[in-house]
Amino acid sequence: MNDAAPAPTPAPATRRARVRAPELIGKGGWINTGGKELNLADLRGRVVILDFWTFCCINCLHVLDELRELEEKHRDTLVIVGVHSPKFVHEAEHQAVVDAVERYEVHHPVLDDPELATWKQYAVRAWPTLVVIDPEGYVVAQHAGEGHANAIRTLVEELEAEHAAKGTLRRGDGLYVPPEPVATDLRFPGKAVLLPSGNFLVSDTTRHQLVELAPDGETVVRRIGDGDFREPQGLTVLPDGTVVVADTVNHALRAYDPESGAIELLAGTGKQWWQGSPTSGPALEVDLSSPWDVAWWQGKVWIAMAGVHQLWTYDPATRTVEVAAGTTNEGLVDGPAAEAWFAQPSGLAATEDRLWIADSETSALRWVDTDGAVHTAVGTGLFDFGHRDGDAAQALLQHPLGVTALPDGSVAVSDTYNHALRRFDPATGEVTTLAADLREPSDAVLVGDEIVVVESARHRLTRLRLPEEAVQVEAVAHRTQREATEVAPGRLRLDVVFQAPTGQKLDERYGPSTRLLVSSTPPELLLGGEGTGTDLFRELDLNPEITEGVLHVSAMAASCDDDPANEYPACHVHQQDWGVPVKVTAEGAQRLPLILAGMDA
Repeated sequence: MNDAAPAPTPAPATRRARVRAPELIGKGGWINTGGKELNLADLRGRVVILDFWTFCCINCLHVLDELRELEEKHRDTLVIVGVHSPKFVHEAEHQAVVDAVERYEVHHPVLDDPELATWKQYAVRAWPTLVVIDPEGYVVAQHAGEGHANAIRTLVEELEAEHAAKGTLRRGDGLYVPPEPVATDLRFPGKAVLLPSGNFLVSDTTRHQLVELAPDGETVVRRIGDGDFREPQGLTVLPDGTVVVADTVNHALRAYDPESGAIELLAGTGKQWWQGSPTSGPALEVDLSSPWDVAWWQGKVWIAMAGVHQLWTYDPATRTVEVAAGTTNEGLVDGPAAEAWFAQPSGLAATEDRLWIADSETSALRWVDTDGAVHTAVGTGLFDFGHRDGDAAQALLQHPLGVTALPDGSVAVSDTYNHALRRFDPATGEVTTLAADLREPSDAVLVGDEIVVVESARHRLTRLRLPEEAVQVEAVAHRTQREATEVAPGRLRLDVVFQAPTGQKLDERYGPSTRLLVSSTPPELLLGGEGTGTDLFRELDLNPEITEGVLHVSAMAASCDDDPANEYPACHVHQQDWGVPVKVTAEGAQRLPLILAGMDA
């Protein structure tokens, strides 16, 4: 206990809007508390950050990493509470949330809210959203998306000083109770490849290592990487036998030589890519963003850059990287590579004439042809998913993370959240189920007439014979259980709320420091207001003949330290993409506020 610690020098009291924080409710109960149920009264006297997240969401995983330093520095005054708010049906399963909390090393209490009860109480509209509650139990700020760590750090320090002076700050030990460790050879493995030796190389994601296994897929031959990797995922073997590793949380690519054991950095600076950063150049000078898988195709390493919804390439001959497809907008749009939209591409498989992509957030199977055009085989968008076989036009997947090319020209899809291995045959346009009752399969490797599946949540490789007949499963279709926002037809005022953090101002030295991009699915939903602009507000014109759809809103704001004496002020980028399901009704709202940072007046 630190009750005797000296109080910091009081800062001038800041007048800020305060709203009484609603209670924390979640049918799934609490994780990381040793079985204790928490409520807001237990947190009184502490600064509280509610992190509304869901474990499928790459931006949520980025925010978990952003918060770690803050959590450690203010451990006696700050309590972070993860409020798990599912997008997919699988994410509403309690054990899946427990697994995700361990997988991503979440070291604070987590409320499992499968019915989005607390999400609704706090009027949250996006994953991730951070809500700051002061020691007296009032909401004082809300932030959506990434890049807010500095702003929140400043606010936490202000609240500590203010409430220490008032006598309303309570110091003490944290509320985190770690789970009992479990001994397994692998812990949430991500991807696997077959080495020329006949052994398997597996990314042991949660233990931050690679593991080489004997041909039986069980016996550990060696462990690779002591401090080299952070949550590694994708692997691909180059023609010379070198393995390229997607070092996901380090935002890097590394090369591993199975012969010598040497590990070399190939691409990335260790920093996460942000809007405005270079998108091509010398590989060691360009930032990357959560590379999730890699594949060797057409003489280059293709990268599923999950963090920015794009495909990139690394050219070993020139040691350069560049964007190959995608705009950074999140969604499902086919066409020329430079105009296509992806949503967290997470699995790649190369054939002679196609690069197959598991596009996880749209629950889609897609491909790039040799001319660079992007196509969709299965999937319709961000909010439709399920387990349905048959004609690809109506078939459904649920957050697939892997894809494997089969000898007959078809592909096996690791249909992760359906716990299944699926097959798509381009010749017939049919989707079937090869195997069910797996546990979060994230990749598969073909070995002769068998297929070895990475069962991530069972911490093992599972060997299956490729069946001659499909498994029969009951068809189910789902939509994200997020409630649609009711909006009126005609004019709709869109406001993205952004308040620069204390001590900062919008950075307008080189022109506008904000950007707003708006589009819709279907495109006919918007009669006006789509496109890119620099104001964080927009008058939209909604088509009265379209009753429901999704508004895609992407906002960015750059703020810098407000110190005229500093020639090179520190600057911070805040950004978020919203996919807002809307229902057009005569009684609907005429204003849609989306909070990037601050409070909606």
